[in-house]
Amino acid sequence: MIQATGVDHVVLHVSDVQRSKSFYTEILGMTSYREDEGQVFLRAGGQGVALFKKVDGTPLTTGNDLNHLALNVAPGTYDTLRTELEKHGITVTGRPGEDRCIYFRDLDGHRLQLMVDK
Repeated sequence: MIQATGVDHVVLHVSDVQRSKSFYTEILGMTSYREDEGQVFLRAGGQGVALFKKVDGTPLTTGNDLNHLALNVAPGTYDTLRTELEKHGITVTGRPGEDRCIYFRDLDGHRLQLMVDK
């Protein structure tokens, strides 16, 4: 039997790789470790997120196959994280009665979640 030991990376197709790289590095603090013209690989702690350029001209459809990407975040409060996202013009939502889950969308409409460590 194959024994998976973790997730290396999740791929998100994006309309503009450099624009999305800026979003994920400057707003969410990920770091780039490999890239070329059509893709960039980022680290979020020990996990990876790969941004691939959508090339065939068809519109991006988000939220169908991948409902959302949940990220653990360094210590912070719901209010401080929400304020940080909103200062970048990002609309933030939450889960009623659950203040440690912050939902928002990236520049291509992918649904993201920040999990606040209590």
